[in-house]
Amino acid sequence: MKSTLTLATIGIIASAAALFAAGPQDKTPLKGAIKIDGSSTVFPITEAVAEEFRKESPKVRATVGVSGTGGGFKRFASGEIDIADASRPIKKAEAEAATKAGIEYIELPVAFDGLTIVVNKKNSWCSSLTVDQIKKIYTATEPAKTWKDLDANWPAKPIKVYSPGTDSGTFDYFKEVTVGKDGAIRSDISVSEDDNVLVRGVEGDEGSIGFFGCAYYFENKDELKAVAVDGGKGPVAVSVESVENGSYAPFSRPLFIYVNKKSAERPEVAAFVEFYLKQASDLVSEVGYVRIPEKISAKVLANWQKRRTGTQFTKPNGESVTGSLANVYE
Repeated sequence: MKSTLTLATIGIIASAAALFAAGPQDKTPLKGAIKIDGSSTVFPITEAVAEEFRKESPKVRATVGVSGTGGGFKRFASGEIDIADASRPIKKAEAEAATKAGIEYIELPVAFDGLTIVVNKKNSWCSSLTVDQIKKIYTATEPAKTWKDLDANWPAKPIKVYSPGTDSGTFDYFKEVTVGKDGAIRSDISVSEDDNVLVRGVEGDEGSIGFFGCAYYFENKDELKAVAVDGGKGPVAVSVESVENGSYAPFSRPLFIYVNKKSAERPEVAAFVEFYLKQASDLVSEVGYVRIPEKISAKVLANWQKRRTGTQFTKPNGESVTGSLANVYE
């Protein structure tokens, strides 16, 4: 009997020692669901992050929708989703709607984008456009109907205009830097929240023009022609370098995720966002966008870890902060 008790005791001690040694490896795995919606521009980044996160936490289901930045913020303010993807800063009205609903949000830039102006591959006459010419194409006030309306040396070929949907942050940003916040875009345009639809539209019409995030251009550069943009200092082509250094102006912009602070209290959401910010640098490049400089991304991560709420990119008067991220995070 004495011998049997000793062996049993040894077995218990050994098991306890093994459990102690295993430590964090035996912690309960994360599980649950994370709801994300918003920008089609940010979608490729968030989807790539979700796929990688799924490998580490297979019991967490992160679903990513593409209802557009505006649509995402509406769902965010109503508490339907945990994270909103956004290709522009939150608007004053959207922030007020979230506050009214008792939702605190954490604003996190995750990448840079160059809003790319594209034309059909067979367009041999247009290699660059000034911001004023782009405005003349898209404005509701006496818009250019043919390419000859922009330059007397160009053909009188009708311009077929493509645009992201009006709920898109890309549309909002483009509108603000071309016709102005209070201006109007022409009504005879083909719109879609799906950037792939815009790609196919421009690809199929020789007289067409459109715009969307640079990742969709880089992915389809064999089928489309990007137009250099003259913001006042001569034509600049879209590239990783010109977006990162800000010379591709005025169409370089940061991309964001907005996290519901209450959702962030759930372990699966907190782990996902932490993973997102630490892995985004590599994944951003893989899907065709431009990574945020390391010094800036460290400050963004610090804001997340402190759970800093509110916006740093929307002024009290409702205007968006433009220019380098360094101006915000200095």
